[in-house]
Amino acid sequence: MCDEFIHPGLIDDSRITRRTFGVLAVAATAAGAAQGAAPKGTVSERDVSIKTADGTADAVLFAPTKRGRYPAVLMWPDIMGLRPAFRDMGRRLASLGYVVLVPNPFYRSKRAPVMEGPINFNDPATRTVLMGYRKAMSDQGVRTDAQAYLAFLDMQPATDTRRKAGVQGYCMGGTLALLAAAAVPQRIGAVASFHGGNGLVTKEADSPHLLIPKTNPAAQFLFLQAQNDDKQQPQVKDELKAAFAAARRHAIVEVYPADHGWCVPGSQVYDPVQAERAWTALLQLYRSALA
Repeated sequence: MCDEFIHPGLIDDSRITRRTFGVLAVAATAAGAAQGAAPKGTVSERDVSIKTADGTADAVLFAPTKRGRYPAVLMWPDIMGLRPAFRDMGRRLASLGYVVLVPNPFYRSKRAPVMEGPINFNDPATRTVLMGYRKAMSDQGVRTDAQAYLAFLDMQPATDTRRKAGVQGYCMGGTLALLAAAAVPQRIGAVASFHGGNGLVTKEADSPHLLIPKTNPAAQFLFLQAQNDDKQQPQVKDELKAAFAAARRHAIVEVYPADHGWCVPGSQVYDPVQAERAWTALLQLYRSALA
């Protein structure tokens, strides 16, 4: 997860404002110039509210407009939360044949977007606010959130409940993806973490990697670490590999030649080449595990 040493720097997206956030669902499909943008008219998008054990979560739901039934995917954002970049990513994934839910993980503290304008993670005050939102989320709260989100996805007409669901997360979302996979093992068949950071493996009794044996025995995993996270704590990738092997889970654990945050457009460290490589790996995972 991000800290004062490993983080994506300045997040610059002029669309992150309270005034414009609600109209993005209408405007976004008209701006098809972004790399990997969904073709116009192929995806439906709507802001939704989901009842959880702790309140009401705001989220955005994407689905293919073509009639059919599709696998469900839960996409956890990074420490900066639900914002236009994650709408773009959810829309893109849905255009490829998935029903995608992107929640605001910080709904207990504030509706999305939780910050407006450029987000400078170099600023200690900004970090303090975002870390406060994160601390308001307990592991048990994330588990019950995940149960509510998967139940909501399974109620959608376009969701094929006969096929396993996927969960993916970025930065802190890698940990949330593991928590979700252990909370709803009967539904989740694929788990992906992108620059999940060194918080995936800790010395604490509740370290996220210790949840691996509680996931679906047939689930497949894709854990792509950032080079600067690996440089700081190279043992994390080895402990992840060992945990997956001990639990007899099929997993790919790899360090990419890119820095923490490389997958999400808008940050100083966004790497389009390695981001596309990660997209390719994700789609291979879903084609294999959610078939």
